[in-house]
Amino acid sequence: MGGGRSPAHRLPDLVRGTAAHHRGRPRRRGSGRMTTEIWHNPRCSKSRAAKAALDEAGVSYTERRYLDDPPTAEELDEVLTRIGADPWDVARLNEPIAKELDLKNLERDRARWIEVMVANPVLIQRPIVLTGDGKAVVARDPESVRRALDSA
Repeated sequence: MGGGRSPAHRLPDLVRGTAAHHRGRPRRRGSGRMTTEIWHNPRCSKSRAAKAALDEAGVSYTERRYLDDPPTAEELDEVLTRIGADPWDVARLNEPIAKELDLKNLERDRARWIEVMVANPVLIQRPIVLTGDGKAVVARDPESVRRALDSA
């Protein structure tokens, strides 16, 4: 990449290869049933709490460390649709990169915001739980985790 910039500061116009598999979508088990997935940052206490709640409930899930395995624009768009939110609704505006990009003043263009968030995944609110029934929630509080568990 060059330039000495950290991966969290990638410019949105950089092209990234896309995975051949369907990341960001619940996986099908052998029976054809969908499984739950959590977009997780292990350094985040709310993310760890949501993961612990899934474990405690005995929910089978796939863990995606989205900072290491960022979503594609298509995946993030699909997840936002499943949540019923726009990108600015789930953006972490207090992150240093958000301030550097002046994200709070960026025009509310869904595709542009998704592009910025995919290039800088630290801007995506966490944790996100994607359920087998096609729903998704930002599970930052106990009520949101319960909603996710009700769907899981």
